[in-house]
Amino acid sequence: MNGETAWALYENRLRRVSAYIHDHLDEELDMDNLAGIACMSSYHWHRIYRAVHGETLAATVKRLRLHRAAGDIVATDLSVREIARRSGYPNLQSFNRIFKSVYGMPPAQYRKEGSHKAFEPSPYGKTATMFDITLRKIEPIQLLGVPHIGSYMQIGKAFETLFSTLFARGLAKPTMRMIGVYLDDPDIVPAEKLRSVACVTVEGEVAVVAPFETRTLDGGEYAVLRHKGPYADMYKAYHWLYADWLPASGRKLRDSVMFEEYLNNPRDVPPTELLTDIHMPLV
Repeated sequence: MNGETAWALYENRLRRVSAYIHDHLDEELDMDNLAGIACMSSYHWHRIYRAVHGETLAATVKRLRLHRAAGDIVATDLSVREIARRSGYPNLQSFNRIFKSVYGMPPAQYRKEGSHKAFEPSPYGKTATMFDITLRKIEPIQLLGVPHIGSYMQIGKAFETLFSTLFARGLAKPTMRMIGVYLDDPDIVPAEKLRSVACVTVEGEVAVVAPFETRTLDGGEYAVLRHKGPYADMYKAYHWLYADWLPASGRKLRDSVMFEEYLNNPRDVPPTELLTDIHMPLV
């Protein structure tokens, strides 16, 4: 078996395990069972997974469950106890402890005081806190991406596929920028039908073989809001951009997609330190 064939085999296995993890977060995810899905011994498979993704399988499962839990805390009325149960924690105390260690405060306090609260309207109808907007002119950006259908909170599944495939095909480069393109309005399109694309920037010719697709971001002027904090909070920033900043700015929207550039990696920093530039296209 030559090297190219071997990596193609690993690529399919990485994709299969990643998809299974994202689709079964409500279930018990036994590490040996995941190795079985990869059709390899746990001894070897765990090492391959960590070499490609930079974290253990157990760390991935924990990170994804807490990411979903943060989204549930911010966007739903589910009780913290129910969210803890869905996240696989045997009791509320252990969930509170783990959540606080990652997000900086217990889940009940996060629901009341998390960074998403900064974007909520004051009693006078406007957001109490103002945020700096940078106006940037950019050139068109060439992207290589993996499409995703479903909740924007779950686009991580497509990013997992994107990066594991890039690695397996020897295409990953440290200069690649990580970008999410969002094609629908989540306030009017059902979550299960939302379209998005997990992307990286590319230069030159790249073979476009499934699951990849190419896309070009339009050049031009953008209003850029730098968001610091968990991805679960960002929908509030979008509402602020549309409801507060845009009318006050006197600017008009351009018929082009909004996109996000992720400036650091959720595997490397805690959710409270994540930096995201949200780009709104302007005429």
